[in-house]
Amino acid sequence: MNRQNSEKLFEKAKKLIPGGVNSPVRAFRSVGGTPLFIKNGNGSRLTDEDGNEFIDYCMSWGPLILGHADTDVVKAVQKTAAEGTSFGAPHTKEITLAQLVTDAFESIEKVRFVNSGTEATMSAIRLARGFTNRDKIVKFEGCYHGHADFLLVAAGSGIATLAIPDSAGVTAPNAKDTVPLPYNDIDALSAYFEKEGKNTAAVIMEPIPCNYGLILPQEGYLAKVRELCDKYGVLLIFDEVITGFRLSYGGAQKHFGVKADITTLGKIIGGGLPVGAYGGRADIMNTVAPDGPVYQAGTLSGNPLAMAAGITVLEKLQNGAAYAELERKASLFKAALAPALEKYRGRLLFQDIASIFAFTFTNLEHIKNVENIKKADTKAFAAFHAEMLSRGIYLAPSGFEVGFLSLAHSDNDIEKTAQAVIQSLSAVLG
Repeated sequence: MNRQNSEKLFEKAKKLIPGGVNSPVRAFRSVGGTPLFIKNGNGSRLTDEDGNEFIDYCMSWGPLILGHADTDVVKAVQKTAAEGTSFGAPHTKEITLAQLVTDAFESIEKVRFVNSGTEATMSAIRLARGFTNRDKIVKFEGCYHGHADFLLVAAGSGIATLAIPDSAGVTAPNAKDTVPLPYNDIDALSAYFEKEGKNTAAVIMEPIPCNYGLILPQEGYLAKVRELCDKYGVLLIFDEVITGFRLSYGGAQKHFGVKADITTLGKIIGGGLPVGAYGGRADIMNTVAPDGPVYQAGTLSGNPLAMAAGITVLEKLQNGAAYAELERKASLFKAALAPALEKYRGRLLFQDIASIFAFTFTNLEHIKNVENIKKADTKAFAAFHAEMLSRGIYLAPSGFEVGFLSLAHSDNDIEKTAQAVIQSLSAVLG
């Protein structure tokens, strides 16, 4: 594969941008080689600056559920841009998208739009503290909630990829009220609440951790977390930046039948443009300025371009047919992989839920928590990633990240990908 242009661009980028990238995992350090500089995306495909074409399963890390450059999304953004790219004032598209979000999530009565998932989770935690007048926050090991200082404690994603336990620049006082506990361990949460429940403002969690491998909740776990939060008056925050509108039209909450007090969203609700949101019960959200004392603001919050893209995406997902089609594609993919998964049982674990999937090189049959993921063979994944790239398949460049199917992936794409997986596994595992 010719990477000459990407290599030149990377050398230039490194002189101007830390590490040559604007987000650490993009640097390809955990999989080796030079990151590909992308020229364009269309449907299920990416084309890099050297003209190499790939079937893409990173999908901009999740938001492109319709695929790259969806015609309707592009038209909506173009039309909106011609009317003005930013107002710093209210406009109707904010109301339209807010209505779509609140209609989709039973737990969200009011919603505030921001510009990223990090902003959403940061604001949700400030809101929880302001509403409860308590300080402590519980998060779960391996769950990544953005790069706010008090959340870079036992985090996932790029932190895991780069083997950095936390982050330089995060002070002990800033992190002292964040309590990390093991995921899928209800006894640990119960024991903590017995001591500190009255001082705890919120539990924040990815209902399905997707940034330190794919960790599925054990049967009944989320419901038990909900029960414990209710018992101690602790707010439950579901970080659905990834799972929101990905598992179902009502996110993980509809999928599992467990409601959060506050929900954070991003990715899909921006249709590929920068966006975030946090919302919840009206009594909680009414404490946000200007109605209440919890301050949060943003010049570009509710940006008309992002709102237009999000509206278009959600309207296309609304009737449920899209999720049935994604489930069909996921079933087709898993069935095509079945012989290889059986052949390499005990060396490779393939996990999936709805349109999210992950390849983990481990001898385990189930992943329960971060400790399981830490024992995975990242060198094998790096070799697998290189083999897949050579066969025209683009996966996220980290063994700790997940893959995403989109409505743009054709049956032929999926069959070609399955064959590439089978060939790549043979090259890596024999």
